[in-house]
Amino acid sequence: MNAAMNPVYRKRLFWHRVGMALSVGAMSVGLIALLWILATLLSKGFAALSLDIFTGDTPTADAVGGGLRNAIVGSLMMVGVSTLVATPVGILAGTYLAEYGEDSKLAQITRFVTDVMLSAPSIVIGMFIWAIYVDKVKHFSGYAGSLALALIAIPVVVRTTDNMLKLVPNSLLEAAFALGAPRWKVALLVRLRAVKAGVMTGVLLAVARITGETAPLLFTAFNNQFYSADMNQSMANLPVVMNQFAMSAFDNWRTLAWGGALIVTFSVLALNILSRTVFAQKAPK
Repeated sequence: MNAAMNPVYRKRLFWHRVGMALSVGAMSVGLIALLWILATLLSKGFAALSLDIFTGDTPTADAVGGGLRNAIVGSLMMVGVSTLVATPVGILAGTYLAEYGEDSKLAQITRFVTDVMLSAPSIVIGMFIWAIYVDKVKHFSGYAGSLALALIAIPVVVRTTDNMLKLVPNSLLEAAFALGAPRWKVALLVRLRAVKAGVMTGVLLAVARITGETAPLLFTAFNNQFYSADMNQSMANLPVVMNQFAMSAFDNWRTLAWGGALIVTFSVLALNILSRTVFAQKAPK
């Protein structure tokens, strides 16, 4: 019997086409929603962009104009400090899990805690830092905000590093061991170097995750209408300012909120493009 006339084949072909149609439909709905969001962000965000948004500080409710300079500087400082903390801690912890964590109880507990922290709501982490730090020192601060963001970023870096290191071929490790290299040197100079692009991708994912976090900063860094580079005091930051301005009844504040949203989006995009370009230039030909 011809395969095209086989009833079993025709039934499977029918359901295959139904599944493909549903998959394409679901993908189309997602793409339409994404393009709608991006179009709205670009149209309203570009309309809000001006030189004042980078040079002026957040205005009062009844003021005209103003900018987001203090919020931009505050976000850069807190994200920078949290990245400097999360990157070495996450990479070293992920390396330990991949290298020594096969039969270790400590590694199993670490993986479990990492998975819990990955799924934990960011507001819970913010409340935790408020309870152990902010409440003890009796004031909000940029350091508290950086610590909260670091706790969000570390699990992302740990899990990505652990997964990437497991992709290194055993033949490469065996060759390094055959040359007499100690295990710690193989882990850091051979295994980690082989997947440095993937590990850096994990760091970028962590930075992208924390760049737009609002809830933990409400409990830690709070906000500051004025420009301040003192990390030991309340600091303005883009997510909190965007949340405050977007919910307000003032057109000027809502316009600045759209500008801040565009800045955050383009900053994460530029960071990803830059890192991929740098690694592409360093890759051996």
